Amino acid sequence: MPVPVFTHPDSLLHDPGPGHPERPERLRAILHVLASEPAAERRESPEAPVELLESVHAATYLRRLRDTAEQGGGVLDADTTMSADSWRAALRSAGGAVAAVQHALAGKGSAFSAGRPPGHHALRDAAMGFCLLGNAVIAARAGQALGAGRALIVDWDVHHGNGTQALVEHDASVRFVSLHQSPWWPGTGAESERGVGNIFNLPRPPGLPPERYVDDLWSGIAHATADWTPDLIVISAGFDAMRGDPLGGFTLEPEHYADITTRLRSRLPGAALVGVLEGGYIPDRLAAGVAACIRAMA
Repeated sequence: MPVPVFTHPDSLLHDPGPGHPERPERLRAILHVLASEPAAERRESPEAPVELLESVHAATYLRRLRDTAEQGGGVLDADTTMSADSWRAALRSAGGAVAAVQHALAGKGSAFSAGRPPGHHALRDAAMGFCLLGNAVIAARAGQALGAGRALIVDWDVHHGNGTQALVEHDASVRFVSLHQSPWWPGTGAESERGVGNIFNLPRPPGLPPERYVDDLWSGIAHATADWTPDLIVISAGFDAMRGDPLGGFTLEPEHYADITTRLRSRLPGAALVGVLEGGYIPDRLAAGVAACIRAMA
């Protein structure tokens, strides 16, 4: 059965400006590859409901994002810029993550959300690192509202998902496992950061053999789920840990993402599984990684 890939044309309209790494070509490359991928079936992302966004982010922050877009855009931090269409894009990006969870929890199989802007650096009341809304956490909260009491977020983006960690580190119903490059931006993600025992950080140096990264991530996932079985797994699916990415120094290839996805399905067969797009800044490589992940989901 094909894996539904939730996306929307509005996600292509978010424009951080010339030369910005998080550019529309990233998503265009993904859609081009998936158009001929039998394992994928494109579906339209809805807008995320504001009440769900307010369960993750401050209402004043959400209004600020909307108002900034309505005023034609603006700079939010050194790395994060909005254009006039960025709020619409963010609503679709979060909405695709929610739709993927709804599909998976309905017993219809795994699903993937291919939206932009990404989300794992977004804080409760601030944008950061190209990210506006915490899509993975929004997805987890949507799942919990549908009865999935325990949510596991696995973040394999090369950068630490500091926003995701900050949003869940006091909530034992969500566990967060992050493999990320260290030392590297944003400088968070030490192994000693444990939250309420629900945070499992795996900081690693660049340039290691890819099998080492896979094995270490898998050890972290096994540790997090040894005495705790999730109802929902959300993969914070960044592909900037692939060899050659300009924003990272890891060495993974598409088959390594497929391997981890397959292992997740085998270890936790009762959990609904969704992927939510994060980083990856060589468009063709990004698309290959997404396709490999979706084939493993199927």
